[in-house]
Amino acid sequence: MKISSAHSTTASHFAAALMGCTILAGLPAVAMAQDAAPPAEAAPAAPAAAPAEQGDVIRTIAVSGAQRLEPETILSYIQLRPGQVYTAARADQALIDLAATELFSDFSVTNNAGNVVITVVENPIINRVLLEGNRRIKDDKLREEIQLSPRQIFTRSRVRADVARIIELYKRQGRYAAVVEPQMVMLDQNRVDVIFEINEGPKSKVRQINIIGNSAFSDGDLKSEMVTKESGLLKIFSSNTSYDPDRLQYDQQKLRQFYLTQGYADFRVVSAVAELTPDKRDFIITYVLEEGERYRFGTVDVVSQLRDFDSDRLTQSLRIREGDWYNAELVDNTIELLTETAGAFGYAFAQVRPTFTPNRENRTMDVRFTLTDAPRVYIESIDINGNTITQDKVIRREFRLVEGDAFSSLQVSRSTARINSLGYFQQNFEVEQVEGSTPDRVVLQANLQETPTGELTLSAGFSSLESFIFQGSIRQNNFRGRGQSVGLSLNYSRYSRSGSISFAEPYLFDRNISAGIDLYRQDYNNGYFNRRNATYEQSTTGIALRAGIPLTEYTSLIGRYTLNFENVTIDENQFFADFDGDGTRQCEPLLAGRYLCDAIGNRVNSILGISLVRDTLNSRQRPTNGNLLSFTVDFAGLGGDTRYIRGRLNAAQFFDLGSNFIFSLRGEAGAITGLGDQVRLTDRFFLGEPDIRGFDIRGIGPRVVRRFYIFDDDGNRVLRPLGDRNNQDDSLGGRYYYFGRAELEIPLGTGAREMGIRPSLFADIGSVFGIRSPQLTISPPPDGLFVPQRNSSGLPLYTQIDAATVNTAGSCVPTAVSQVTNPINPNPPACLTSANNSPIGLQLPPFVEEFYGNSPRPRLSVGAGINWNSPFGPFRIDLAYALLKQEGDETKTLSFNVGTAF
Repeated sequence: MKISSAHSTTASHFAAALMGCTILAGLPAVAMAQDAAPPAEAAPAAPAAAPAEQGDVIRTIAVSGAQRLEPETILSYIQLRPGQVYTAARADQALIDLAATELFSDFSVTNNAGNVVITVVENPIINRVLLEGNRRIKDDKLREEIQLSPRQIFTRSRVRADVARIIELYKRQGRYAAVVEPQMVMLDQNRVDVIFEINEGPKSKVRQINIIGNSAFSDGDLKSEMVTKESGLLKIFSSNTSYDPDRLQYDQQKLRQFYLTQGYADFRVVSAVAELTPDKRDFIITYVLEEGERYRFGTVDVVSQLRDFDSDRLTQSLRIREGDWYNAELVDNTIELLTETAGAFGYAFAQVRPTFTPNRENRTMDVRFTLTDAPRVYIESIDINGNTITQDKVIRREFRLVEGDAFSSLQVSRSTARINSLGYFQQNFEVEQVEGSTPDRVVLQANLQETPTGELTLSAGFSSLESFIFQGSIRQNNFRGRGQSVGLSLNYSRYSRSGSISFAEPYLFDRNISAGIDLYRQDYNNGYFNRRNATYEQSTTGIALRAGIPLTEYTSLIGRYTLNFENVTIDENQFFADFDGDGTRQCEPLLAGRYLCDAIGNRVNSILGISLVRDTLNSRQRPTNGNLLSFTVDFAGLGGDTRYIRGRLNAAQFFDLGSNFIFSLRGEAGAITGLGDQVRLTDRFFLGEPDIRGFDIRGIGPRVVRRFYIFDDDGNRVLRPLGDRNNQDDSLGGRYYYFGRAELEIPLGTGAREMGIRPSLFADIGSVFGIRSPQLTISPPPDGLFVPQRNSSGLPLYTQIDAATVNTAGSCVPTAVSQVTNPINPNPPACLTSANNSPIGLQLPPFVEEFYGNSPRPRLSVGAGINWNSPFGPFRIDLAYALLKQEGDETKTLSFNVGTAF
């Protein structure tokens, strides 16, 4: 008798079975479709065996059709053995065993009088695995998930598993309509190419959110609490409109949290169902709620099992009051506050257990906080791990606790803040508390991840007045792992160049004394490095020494000594003249301006300063909470050529508003007064960008603008408009100044936070003022000439005369029109000439000098900025608009900078 399987061995039948394997996103079943050209006869659902010859004893077992597999290997998969009695049941079991291997596309068992033949057709070998139609997910991402690979044996179960994995990847992206259809291309030598044809489909959005059972709050109020949002035109750029099962669970928690803070202690979400629309493009989410009754706080008390705490006093200190609406968030805050209070007194492992007793009739909730007994804890050891560069002592000296001290949660928090402020380690670092060898011992662990402490910064800005500004600096904030700072900076723009070298030691000789030194050089001119427009140039070379000592945990006293060598010059060929006719050339105010002539010369500034600083910021690099307050007084006159007293007040406050919103306020003010003399130009205050964005550098405050005459389109002489770059604009600074800033840092989604993008809105306000009005040069008519004279105080005046007077005024060698008779002054100077012996009046074009900006009225700007920790370094861009300004102020709209860290 002969037993054989009913499986078809044709290639077309095999291809039809494979190509019909199609899986739809979101459907649990696998849909099977027939090939475009199915075989004439369909394969039976299960192999069937012909009746066996009863009583035959198996004498031999042979294998037919094997190509890659050894016959012995195939026989090892089945239970038929020579000597057994051949039965139909044993033949069926052999077929089942061969099918379980998934190594064969067809197989049969034939018995001929005890001679059994196993005939097999091996599954093909995979030649290539191809992906088609995928655009949203790249090939390398998909290949990491699928199991099929070249040179493996093809099996349908692996194909189905790979299709399911690909579908799951698209579901994670919110594409529930994705379809993956595997195809097979037969090749020679029993090889096959497997092709996954992918139809990604659109991203499944949340079309509608239905809420059932809410009466206390509207649908809009509840939807605003959810992270998931309904799709629409206003949410076109939102990433929260796609369906996410995890987000659905999170929204249920948000709803419960919201109701619990509004007094609904019995609230629950009965069900939350997400249904895929028939077109498989969108989801409709339906929440069924049960709000319950609203409760007020009933009796609220504290029971302390710790001997150092009085229950009644703790109860009186609670912020919860009987009769207030029940608020679960307030309960959590109270638990945290009681735990911190116990920790501050050394009970590190004390626990607060709340007990809730609802009164259904009165709709009140009694709450009892039980402060459980715990031993007072002491510091057993402080372990520091993960620091490969930073020395242990740099970290240990920031701890406010040492081994053997009584535990204090406040001191642990302060230690955490000080280590975070170093900027050497990961953000949000926390000192961990681990139980020690005994119940009254605790181990503090600082598990650190060092971050780059070197900074290579490149900054650039742009303004209509100065064009581009470039700045670069290199700084190492943890030099040799000792906490020392070393820096070098260079700045270049069209009006200034500067460089500095600095060194700071936070713990001099391992004592709590900070010290530092700065060497610097700065060159500035107000002609933007264009000698034809420059009025003056100022160079400053100096050294600054500083030292500081802490007065309290948060307050420090810092002393400084600065020695500056300053030189102010102007171009003698342009601005010097023989004013008195005695052969001595001097600075001519007609050309340079009186205030600049007074500033010319070499001076030595010897400045002694002292600062009182209070700093409670939780981080110096990126503070989110705390404040900074400093008061500084400088005295110039300990030797040197200048004498003045200058004071500054600086304050900043940061608020963590929750949900990653950070609000900050900053203010600064200053005043300077001369001792005996007026405050020179170079010692005054200047204001503008970067302190007040929206204005140019030194763009605010007193200034003298020399506007020249030009011809208009009709041939008439007119003055150049205010703000024209061809005017001569000299900022004079002021003796008083103030400015303030309010800024709100706005969090974005998870993806943006991971990229380090932090946008902010800001408003800046300020002013600089308080100088005497300078004497301005009188403008001549187009054909006029300046004639100098002196008033009773010896100051130069400029009298305007007409051409007729000039033509009858005598002569001056070699130019006839140079010496004139002034009816006001019968004895004028002999001749007013420039360096090339030509009359000044003929060389200087007519102009008007005007004085602007000497007002305490505030300048106000608003704008938005973005901080981005980009792959190539920190990037900052600000866009600001000046709302309030005074005539003569220079505005600036855009600035940006970029840097990197190493």
